[in-house]
Amino acid sequence: MGAGNHSQALAEKPATRSQNEVNRKLKYASLAVLVIQNASLILSIRYVRTLPGDRFFTTSAVVMAEVLKVLTCVIIILLEKRLNVKETSLFLVDAVLVQYKDTLKMAVPSLIYTLQNNLQYIAISNLPAATFQVTYQLKILTTALFSVLMLRKTLTRVQWVSLLLLFMGVAIVQVQQEGNKEASVSDASNQNYVVGLVAVVISCLSSGFAGVYFEKILKGSSASVWVRNVQLGIFGTSLGMLGLWWNDGAAVAEHGFLFGYTNMVWCVIFNQAFGGLLVAVVVKYADNILKGFATSFSIIVSTVMSIYLFAFHVDLLFTAGAGLVIGAVYMYSLPKAPGGGSGSSSSPPSTSSSSTAASTKGGDELEAFLPKSVLVK
Repeated sequence: MGAGNHSQALAEKPATRSQNEVNRKLKYASLAVLVIQNASLILSIRYVRTLPGDRFFTTSAVVMAEVLKVLTCVIIILLEKRLNVKETSLFLVDAVLVQYKDTLKMAVPSLIYTLQNNLQYIAISNLPAATFQVTYQLKILTTALFSVLMLRKTLTRVQWVSLLLLFMGVAIVQVQQEGNKEASVSDASNQNYVVGLVAVVISCLSSGFAGVYFEKILKGSSASVWVRNVQLGIFGTSLGMLGLWWNDGAAVAEHGFLFGYTNMVWCVIFNQAFGGLLVAVVVKYADNILKGFATSFSIIVSTVMSIYLFAFHVDLLFTAGAGLVIGAVYMYSLPKAPGGGSGSSSSPPSTSSSSTAASTKGGDELEAFLPKSVLVK
């Protein structure tokens, strides 16, 4: 009996090593996807909004992204139902229409997310990509504060210190940009630094509130995140259409819904629609440290690419401020020390919310990143 157990253990060791090697490779692949998705979206939006020629309607891009998200989530639910169209249809009707009170709960975060999507286009159109990327990390601060106020969460000392460093870093970057506006923003008359700054600050506030509100809903419900994204997408599409009619109704009626759309614009929309869902799938192989590192590294990538693509000027003050933000993001993502209290949130709230509905670490990571798919982020 003992010899049999020994030989079985020896046989399992190579398999364990092989699995560990696969997991290690998947972690680095997840890191690469996170960095590429975070940096490419900001840079691509900035690029298409600064190109000469016909400008596409950002409100129509927001609506199109919401439609694609809903379709994607419906397809995922259909796959979960083994391609049974009837069962999927009945399930969605029950989840969305029959349980309408549950669906209506998503109206608030959906309204905020729709507003945030439009604000991000405004912010990136008026701010250098690197400046937006750094300043937008304030959403970590707002999410943490709303978590403490609304969910009664506690933060570790390291996390409080990291939030202070984050605020200081963003403040330094803004001081540098305020004193160097001509170098940081194009002379084009349709770009306004103050408008961009206000837009990104409101976006960070809305991200924090909506993320915590969404987390509260997820914790009090057994509905899957795919269903929640369908509900969000339905409201998001409706509210997006209302915003399109209010802001660009006459222009859209004259030029068409897809006016100004180019291949690059479609890439931005697909990145918005599928980027967050793609990250949600792969991030279960990563951990908190890698997530924090990916966010920090994407700031570096955005800054470097902005230098080459948009002639962005980096000086010592910007470097110091960005360095503080990168360090703060990484510090906040560090795992909580044993015995640090069960109420502390150890993962960076860069993705709106996290859910306790999943029973495994992989499921937790998956649900933590899913709300990002309704943001742009």
